[in-house]
Amino acid sequence: MGVVIYHNPRCSKSRQVLALLEDRGIEPEIVRYLEVPPGAAALKAIAGKLGAAPREMMRVKEAPYKELGLKDVDDADALFRAMADNPILIERPIVVNGDRAAIGRPPEAVLAIL
Repeated sequence: MGVVIYHNPRCSKSRQVLALLEDRGIEPEIVRYLEVPPGAAALKAIAGKLGAAPREMMRVKEAPYKELGLKDVDDADALFRAMADNPILIERPIVVNGDRAAIGRPPEAVLAIL
């Protein structure tokens, strides 16, 4: 499998990362995660590739984070399920290349895994 970007076209950082990849001749598989959310197991696998805890790949300022009381949740599986059920909580963009992944904040952060 080649490079995959979990992309939100309405997000400027996500668009910048996609352009950065394309400028380097990389045509990634584009996953519009808000339309086709990854499941909890896929998110757990991505976290492993990121070397990150689930909260590190969450948008903690989004309304569902507060509404669901996720600040007080310590169960990793519950956090992955919350992201799968509410994909707006997934930090963006995430780029996966084989067994490595990076969050494109800043966009140049993805260069380390290419």
